[in-house]
Amino acid sequence: MDSGMVSKIEKARLYSQEKDRVKFVRFTVLFRGGHDTHTVEYVDGKWQCGCRFFAQRGVCSHTMAMERILEGMLADEV
Repeated sequence: MDSGMVSKIEKARLYSQEKDRVKFVRFTVLFRGGHDTHTVEYVDGKWQCGCRFFAQRGVCSHTMAMERILEGMLADEV
């Protein structure tokens, strides 16, 4: 392995420990809930989920769980 790659691996290790370097702006995940798998999206600071509860209330257990998982890493929290 060349020295350039070794330094990149070390830099990646350091970056991965500094989670405040990353702010999510947009992503899509498949969330395996208790009864079904749902598509959860985060776009420009807004959540979207394909479950019925989200369609009725604009929030659901899937989006709330994602907020907890990504606490401090979402762009609208800056």
